Amino acid sequence: MPHRPRKRFAQHFLHDPGIIERMVAAIAPRPDDAMVEIGPGTGALTAPLLERLDRLVAVELDRDLIPGLQRLDAGRGRLTLHNQDALGFDFAALAGRCGPLRVVGNLPYNISTPLIFRLLGAVQGIKDMHLLLQREVVGRIAARPGGKAYGRLSVMVQYHCEAEPLFAVGAGAFSPPPRVDSAFLRLRPRPEPPPLRDHRRFEHIVARAFSQRRKTLRNALRGLVSAQDLLAAGLDPALRGETLSVAQFVALANHVAQG
Repeated sequence: MPHRPRKRFAQHFLHDPGIIERMVAAIAPRPDDAMVEIGPGTGALTAPLLERLDRLVAVELDRDLIPGLQRLDAGRGRLTLHNQDALGFDFAALAGRCGPLRVVGNLPYNISTPLIFRLLGAVQGIKDMHLLLQREVVGRIAARPGGKAYGRLSVMVQYHCEAEPLFAVGAGAFSPPPRVDSAFLRLRPRPEPPPLRDHRRFEHIVARAFSQRRKTLRNALRGLVSAQDLLAAGLDPALRGETLSVAQFVALANHVAQG
């Protein structure tokens, strides 16, 4: 009996063969890759990946999907399934066991942003990520300073990774079709991100700068960064956070951290 998608899991199962083929071509899996798939669902992407890999780890929350996924491997031992929430999965520990991870997935829209931050927390053990996301989210991730789409997500992802939107995916590629379009994104962690004196301070500054977008840096960062600190870092206190580049946020955080 076909699995009925569940709203509480935000399930939209990929089924378009052409899109799946383009995704696999973009991922370009090699047999010895340490690959982990998030949200395999009914296995539309899992099956062609298994054909090209010696092993695959998959993280699926919906326990009713596990038997169907197990059948894809037919007892050959190449597919390791974890029936759990990806937001609680320890990607860093998996990388410690298997080596640098290649992460792929059709991420549920309702947890895509917190899941991306979860992956960024394990980025030192990740080789690359290929993620199918809401098109608006991909736009925010890849946005440049000065636009409405540029924000906290843009800065934090771009600090850690090079972001490359690959292609759009229409709603008809899914069952049931979502109300929005999607896009396929490649993230490659930077070998040497800009050095930070205090990563937590950097996160706080970025979050505050975008918490109320219409506020100037002077007002948005009040109590965290002084106007004198902004000037010393070469920034006009009357600017808004959306105008600052990743490098400028790094410079500001480093200046404040040095006391």
